[in-house]
Amino acid sequence: MIDPFLLGIGGILFGVFLAIIRLVLGPDTPNRVVAVDTINTYVVALMVILAAVFDRAIYVDIAIVYALLSYLATLLVARSLPEVGK
Repeated sequence: MIDPFLLGIGGILFGVFLAIIRLVLGPDTPNRVVAVDTINTYVVALMVILAAVFDRAIYVDIAIVYALLSYLATLLVARSLPEVGK
């Protein structure tokens, strides 16, 4: 039987692979920003799964800080982009 944690990690890695494809092939900058934000979300989910696997609560704290910094970075990049559709 496949371990549910391995199945979850495999799903996350597949999602990261698809987001990397969007990052490389994205037609414009906003699509690339969304792809990077998606990858960051998958990294946070991976950290939470690893916290459960290794039974370490500190990984959840690190995931929360990483998610906050990722959110702020996405806001800063989105703010610096020219307005889309004008």
